[in-house]
Amino acid sequence: MSTASVWPLRAGAGFELAADLGYDGVEVMVWADSVSQDVAALRRISRGTGMPVLSIHSPSLLITQRVWSPDPVVRLRRTVDAAVELGAPTVVVHPPFRWQRRYGDGFADLVAELEESSGVRVAVENMFKVRPPGGRRDARVSAFRPSIDPTDVGYRSYTLDLSHTAAAGMDAMELARRMGDGLTHVHLADGTGLPKDEHLVPGRGTQPCAELLEYLAGREFAGQVVLEVNTRRAPERARRLKDLAEALLFARFHLGQ
Repeated sequence: MSTASVWPLRAGAGFELAADLGYDGVEVMVWADSVSQDVAALRRISRGTGMPVLSIHSPSLLITQRVWSPDPVVRLRRTVDAAVELGAPTVVVHPPFRWQRRYGDGFADLVAELEESSGVRVAVENMFKVRPPGGRRDARVSAFRPSIDPTDVGYRSYTLDLSHTAAAGMDAMELARRMGDGLTHVHLADGTGLPKDEHLVPGRGTQPCAELLEYLAGREFAGQVVLEVNTRRAPERARRLKDLAEALLFARFHLGQ
């Protein structure tokens, strides 16, 4: 379970809820929460809850552009270092923004170098287009270079996010097949096809969540399936727990567990 699934609660709450509900481990979303940026604190919480850190999401969002460093290269290197220290096999990272020219020019080489030197899989995530400020309601542009689809470049490792495929109007199963053996990591969520990042509980939207999980099970997928849903509107703790428990049951059932 991603710690983002309990936002606006802090990362520690994510570990605790994951342990209470019987998840296998946690993905840490590194963002403004100071605990998510503190490797020593994360190690203590992981040991205290019995929840291993299975992946770390690099601070790639617009709101995290100054977490650890304003330099995206430094941010990604620090994320990989944190993964090594915490024993996490995977780092999730977004493609460079279009305005990050120097970072974008060297991004593929940087990812390959970090994977080679660390042994950590640096899994580049599929994204979606957004409506430009002041643009028409139906206008959509990509904020990423060279595109929202990481297979356009070709990396050793990929993250497939089902909320993002919904927002992008992409065929998730086709994308999974293009990723092939490079599909290392899955962000399990759902979406209705609206051009926004909904991160619904799987089964509540239009994405082929069940089909993808069964496809992965048939391929003896050895990566991580991480729940990354939006529970910030849950009016009370019991509702958040219900949503997270339902998502876990959905995943285990369709993975054949």
